[in-house]
Amino acid sequence: MVDVADKTATVREATAECMVRMEAETVQAVREGTAKGDALQVARIAGIMAAKRTADLIPLCHPLPLTSVSVDFEFVAGGVRILTRARVVGQTGVEMEALTAAAVAGLTLIDMIKGVERGVFLERIRLLEKSGGRSGTWKRRE
Repeated sequence: MVDVADKTATVREATAECMVRMEAETVQAVREGTAKGDALQVARIAGIMAAKRTADLIPLCHPLPLTSVSVDFEFVAGGVRILTRARVVGQTGVEMEALTAAAVAGLTLIDMIKGVERGVFLERIRLLEKSGGRSGTWKRRE
């Protein structure tokens, strides 16, 4: 595990996304809550819980006292886009927490709707931006 004791505690934030691909009929079932209930709310809670447990899931990842985690959803052509944000005042970044939240929210959404469509899948789990710390701000270029 990297020693971060000499680093200055700063506000650090990271944003990540995940796409859950599905057929239009499945998107409609998610909108209406007709699969296993309110799939988006269950996925939101799962993503937040996962961000808080990232250090338990990813070896050598520092446990962080997160100050906020958000998990939002956007209906797009071919599925649902999950957008996550994690924030901390600390000595190391929160990129893994944002990515973990996105991945677990996506997996939870799949679990909630797999009875409607077996072929649902995740794609494009990726960091979109991060800020804070010595390296400053980074944004993904398209």
